[in-house]
Amino acid sequence: MARPRLLPDPVGLKFTTLEAPPDWDAEYGFSGPLELEMGSGAGGHALEYCRRNPHVRFVAFEWRKKYARDTLDRGDKMGLKNLRVIEADARAVVPRIFADGSLSAIHLQFPDPWWKRAHFKRAIIQPDFARLLLNKLAPGGKFDLRTDVEDRARGMLAILEEAGFHNPLGQGAFHPYDPEEVPSTRERRYLQSGEPVYRARLVKPG
Repeated sequence: MARPRLLPDPVGLKFTTLEAPPDWDAEYGFSGPLELEMGSGAGGHALEYCRRNPHVRFVAFEWRKKYARDTLDRGDKMGLKNLRVIEADARAVVPRIFADGSLSAIHLQFPDPWWKRAHFKRAIIQPDFARLLLNKLAPGGKFDLRTDVEDRARGMLAILEEAGFHNPLGQGAFHPYDPEEVPSTRERRYLQSGEPVYRARLVKPG
């Protein structure tokens, strides 16, 4: 994989200082579903998802500057008008820039598992943040979770279900692979190698 080219300036900086949600219609120049990805990594999922779904307004968070800036650069070269990339920790910015009930979907793929027990508190899915994310979703909105670490998958799923997300397959159940889904850069490697991926497609009750 080619090394990401580092743009000189932070991306999405204007969003990180907002104290209230922006006018997303004005930002994108069109209305439509508003979706969030937390931790877009190398950008494989965000870029392909935006290409396939030009009607979706997509906001991708990635705190690692090399990946955030490279994703935006590649999106610009692809002519994607529906992608915004924010170089920041989603936990600090999401509460301020999305109104309650404004999101159609939230994507969280392969978050850092934080292997040391002392670091568990750094994991993005914590009870309070899970409840906040539920509030940001519109009724019927979807939460797309994928990870390759089984015990972290079970822990996150339990927290999300306890927060009020509905699991259509039953409590604690993972979802099978759907070939229509857009894989991330990392997931494509697992699909080729046959390594397991734990998926949950949760819904906010309507």
